Amino acid sequence: MTFIYLMYLLVELHDDAPPGEYRDLPEPLDMLGGLSLRRADLPEGYRSSKAPIYARLLAGGRRYRLADGFLANTFHEMEPATVEAFKQLADRGAFPPVFPVGPLVRSNSEEEAAAGASPLLEWLDRQPAKSVVYVSFGSGGALSVEQTAELAAGLEASGHRFLWVVRMPSRDGRSHAFGAGGDGDDPLAWLPVGFARRTEGRGLAVAGWAPQVRVLSHPATAAFVSHCGWNSTLESAVAGVPIVAWPLHTEQMMNALLLEESVGVALRPRAREDGGVVAREEVAAAVKELVEGENGRGAGAEVWRPWHRPGAHGRRGPKNLYFTHLRTLFVHK
Repeated sequence: MTFIYLMYLLVELHDDAPPGEYRDLPEPLDMLGGLSLRRADLPEGYRSSKAPIYARLLAGGRRYRLADGFLANTFHEMEPATVEAFKQLADRGAFPPVFPVGPLVRSNSEEEAAAGASPLLEWLDRQPAKSVVYVSFGSGGALSVEQTAELAAGLEASGHRFLWVVRMPSRDGRSHAFGAGGDGDDPLAWLPVGFARRTEGRGLAVAGWAPQVRVLSHPATAAFVSHCGWNSTLESAVAGVPIVAWPLHTEQMMNALLLEESVGVALRPRAREDGGVVAREEVAAAVKELVEGENGRGAGAEVWRPWHRPGAHGRRGPKNLYFTHLRTLFVHK
């Protein structure tokens, strides 16, 4: 929903602009819920009015006003100020209604269900409750070779248990993994020499994929090192797991700020200024703070608490607050 609000602001900025004039979004850009975005926090296409895609984004945003309404996979507790702002805009006729109908997450797929006896889940079964840090950057995220080594060193130095889904590192500086690596490539070969031996018993690194919904909902999982893609964010919310926010591209920077500064369920390690690498010390400190609850951060998961009860996913808030309005909208159309 915050992303839709960004589009709303972009269009509003150009309401009185003559055709062909494109204006930069202000910096900082003040969003709802106390968020303040730097230019670097915006998705790449929104950072400069001179970007080739900027005009197309604006044209797309103007078409938003023609919609009868939007269904947003979010929930009131995640973005309360934005939910209320869109309600007021809709009441004034300034923007179509936006309905938060989440959190809606996929259930365990047949593939995940079939993985019930896998070594990965069996390993989790042997770990104490709330002791494992789950590390995954999604199907499209990639770390550099140097960052992969620093992350490994940080997990090792933290002293905590971890389950790390390792993907092929990026060797060209890009932060996405689409098209990276070949069928014969082994991402585990890029881990530091001796890493598996030194962390044996408390750490497990797997190549490429893990049944994420099952891992996050497992009693042993304590925290999630995540790229803050929206699907992963909602899966973490449903499972009640706090996040070490590590955004890589697209809208993930905005999501990370929302989770850290507004919702209060995430901690974001800071990258070095000399190249953007998150040092091992930052990784270890973030893991310790979430797992051990230093400075109260571990209690951040309480914000998720109402949303990870069995049978509550995607029903409680939206059903009571918005489904009646949805029915009215479509009946009158």
